[in-house]
Amino acid sequence: MRALVISDTHGLLRTEVLTLASEADALLHAGDVGQPEVLGALRAATPGPVYAVRGNVDREAPLTELPETQLVELGGVWVYLLHDLHALDLSPAAAGIRVVISGHTHAPKLEEQGGVTFLNPGSVGPRRFRLPVACAWLHVQEGTVHPEPLTLFP
Repeated sequence: MRALVISDTHGLLRTEVLTLASEADALLHAGDVGQPEVLGALRAATPGPVYAVRGNVDREAPLTELPETQLVELGGVWVYLLHDLHALDLSPAAAGIRVVISGHTHAPKLEEQGGVTFLNPGSVGPRRFRLPVACAWLHVQEGTVHPEPLTLFP
């Protein structure tokens, strides 16, 4: 299974992201969608399910109806999705979660802590400061997880 992980579109949906979505078994959006049309286009482009959480800019309906967190099972692996990692209010390892995906900072980050992979794909929306426009693939096979950060524009 190959999931496309994105965050912080802020209403901007790049054609590069739609192309990647068309190749994904699932798509995970870590919040700050910005416009409902973004989710509609992602759902139309992605062959598999699209999971999204509400970010701090998602303040109007129907985006306000998105959950703050989602627990998703991908290929036998539990993935926890939220926007701001500082809002994490559980112990992922104790809960059996293998991957925690967050956004908010617009800065790509990947680290392993206590058997849990923490992945922030960065932002695929409008460029912020000098940060890259980035996302990630999450490869899950037979209970193993392999994140693959992807820079669209350095």
